[in-house]
Amino acid sequence: MKTEFVDVNDTRKNVRVEISSDVVDAEIDRIAKDYSRRARIPGFRPGKAPARVIKQRFKDQILNEAAHELVPRAIEDAMRERGVEPVDQPDVRDVTIEEGRPLTFTASFETVPAFDPGDLSAVTIARPPVRVDEPAVDAALESLRQRAARYENVEGRGVVDGDTVVVDLVRVVGRVSAEGPPETRPPAEDRHENVSVELGSPANPPGFDAQLLGVDVGATKTFQVQFPADYPAKDLAGTEASYTVTVKGLKRRTVPELDNEFAKDLGEFDTLDALRARVRADLEHQAHHEADDHFRSELMKQLASRLPFEVPPSLVDREIDRRLEEFAGRLMEQGIDPRQAGIDWQAFRESQREVARQGVGAALVLDEIARREQLEVSEAEIEQEIARYAERSGRTAPAVRARLEKEGGLSRISSGLRREKSIDFVKSRATIS
Repeated sequence: MKTEFVDVNDTRKNVRVEISSDVVDAEIDRIAKDYSRRARIPGFRPGKAPARVIKQRFKDQILNEAAHELVPRAIEDAMRERGVEPVDQPDVRDVTIEEGRPLTFTASFETVPAFDPGDLSAVTIARPPVRVDEPAVDAALESLRQRAARYENVEGRGVVDGDTVVVDLVRVVGRVSAEGPPETRPPAEDRHENVSVELGSPANPPGFDAQLLGVDVGATKTFQVQFPADYPAKDLAGTEASYTVTVKGLKRRTVPELDNEFAKDLGEFDTLDALRARVRADLEHQAHHEADDHFRSELMKQLASRLPFEVPPSLVDREIDRRLEEFAGRLMEQGIDPRQAGIDWQAFRESQREVARQGVGAALVLDEIARREQLEVSEAEIEQEIARYAERSGRTAPAVRARLEKEGGLSRISSGLRREKSIDFVKSRATIS
């Protein structure tokens, strides 16, 4: 077999392959014999048709099968001989095959060459400080307090600002012309019962709240509301609506005092100080997590910048596919059909391209560091990772392993753990402030 490699660029290679006619003819003869055993040719007993008849009658099929057998093996041998590994399925073209002549074809593929990641001691990353001040703790406590608010029924007075009013309402909408008077057309009518309306909410129609102030429970009031032309709800913009509202009940939102009783009501704390200490600890944990994420993101950016060639496009596309599958999976977990989510998936793909390119670039640098430093992952470490995943998912470790083996996921776990070792190695060499 003859091979000729051509470097298109750092990662894209072409190889032209020529397989000798002897090998081609032997494969054609083997396939023709198989056809002879199975074929039914008029005038010949089964299995007795001459080879030349078989080859003539089934020429296209035989040559196609011969090429499908010979080409993949030739590519594998050529790659092994050259010591390269394609990152995706090679693109095969210009295949020519005839009996008595060499088989020739060209395969184009992407690969990742060995490279020098550079001096890791030059990696310098500033780790953001973790600080949780008293205003942050106060804000978190206030958020807990607001979430604990309750609505209590109000009696003996009319509606005041801030009330939540339970109403039945009828809305009749008519279009307003440029000259002012309503156009003559059948009005649109909406009826709603037992609607809760919080006075002061920005979602309420303009002027709606003021019309209800002072209205007693059981009373009915009819009033007009005019929606401006730039009103966010397009179906109401530029219209005049008549509302008939019957007030059926009043509720007032009450927020508990921030004291020991409030802390006890949460179920785990005897005093407000104990609650404050827990809130501070939670905020500090979150801040440490955010600092770790920031540190890791900056580290990955610096590693990606050390890649001395462009990331192979096939790897970027594969990473984008993974991100889209992950995002679609999260939508389905929330009960949302990704096909009905109204997402421009092509635009979403393009929005992920740069971050995918950076992520793949950093991963390639980590893989090269692991190769150079001979960082390996043991079977025991893989088992520990499977056990952790099983615990998080509520399944047994053997069940998780069986599924990973079926889906080819064990190699992903090994690669991930190996890259984590590379990250630890980089941290041990980098300058961290």
